[in-house]
Amino acid sequence: MAEFEATTGIDGWSERLVRRLAGGTSRRGVLSKLGLAIVAAPVFPLLPIERAKAQTSPPPGTVLPDLTDFQKKAQTKDDTECNYWRYCAIDGSLCTCCGGGVHTCPAGTQPSLTSWVGTCYNPDDKRNYLIAYRDCCGTSSCGQCHCDNTEEAMPTYRPQGNNEIIWCFGTSSMAYHCSTAALVGVAS
Repeated sequence: MAEFEATTGIDGWSERLVRRLAGGTSRRGVLSKLGLAIVAAPVFPLLPIERAKAQTSPPPGTVLPDLTDFQKKAQTKDDTECNYWRYCAIDGSLCTCCGGGVHTCPAGTQPSLTSWVGTCYNPDDKRNYLIAYRDCCGTSSCGQCHCDNTEEAMPTYRPQGNNEIIWCFGTSSMAYHCSTAALVGVAS
């Protein structure tokens, strides 16, 4: 039987490493670790990451060329104006002019159980947010501060994005009063 020649350098080092690894592990152990890695790999994108720091934003005052007309004119100070940033897809009277708030119904009305949604751009932090628009129902129309922003309006075959529907479903009265714009969260 011929003896193996002693090798030096990288070949010798790699041979010793492979022999040590082969002597200390079994096929089942290697397969179980490989299986664990395959099962765990899809979970890594779900781990919490500081995405706010990773996201770069342009300097203040920079107008991005891909902004819509509404986004270019949007403001964050006066929630009684139609160009308030949350109102990109609102249609109807603003509850802020009718005794309510941006996301609260006036006294004597009740919020609808359903809503339509839109994605609005906040010019202060240069991020998009998901906004749920909810009608306040129960009394006749307020008739003040009427806005008809259709930036995110969808055709009737996608009713969850259509702002032309009276959304007073599930309330005691189908009488429309005003609309609110509740912030749901950051849009991806």
